[in-house]
Amino acid sequence: MFSRLMPKGARFFDLFNAHAALAKECSRHVVALLSNMNEREALVAAIESCEKKADKVTHDTVELLHRSFITPLDRDQIHKLIITMDDILDLMEDVAQSLHLYDIRTVTPEARQLAEIGVQCCDRLGMVVGMMHDLSDTAGIMKICGEIDQLESDADRVMRSAMARLFRDEADTRQLIKMKAVYEMLEEITDRCEDVANLIEGIVLENA
Repeated sequence: MFSRLMPKGARFFDLFNAHAALAKECSRHVVALLSNMNEREALVAAIESCEKKADKVTHDTVELLHRSFITPLDRDQIHKLIITMDDILDLMEDVAQSLHLYDIRTVTPEARQLAEIGVQCCDRLGMVVGMMHDLSDTAGIMKICGEIDQLESDADRVMRSAMARLFRDEADTRQLIKMKAVYEMLEEITDRCEDVANLIEGIVLENA
């Protein structure tokens, strides 16, 4: 497609890649936070820094969209994609702030497992976003999107198991409420990753 050769067209893909890289970085900070609560203050700050940088990338993308007469993809697709990608970082920041505000000092293995699935999802998003500039490897893109869908299903299973154990074993009602909220946010990260994968699948089908 000729518009993909336009300078501003290339800039959109640079912004998508920058945002995906921040999601990968931030997901690792979340895992580190859940694995080492003694470093909570520094890791929460690192997550918040990633989120602010991602907000700037989102703002730059929307601003570029408003300035561009020709875009490499449908304007609505570009807007939905960057906003949904930004939701992932927002949720990671929500997890970090909740751990801090709720004064949660220990977390469960299931919480760490959900965070690790989030890392795997973000790694694959980085891969598939990097393949969007020409959409030439349709099969490869669809394969990675399928892997993200499978990871989201894995997170659902972990979530169900975690909730069952929480309600069965946790006697402290306040701790139960806190961990339930954390589980839900961690699982929603994988939901948003799946939403991005679904958007990319739609873009491929329409533009390839």
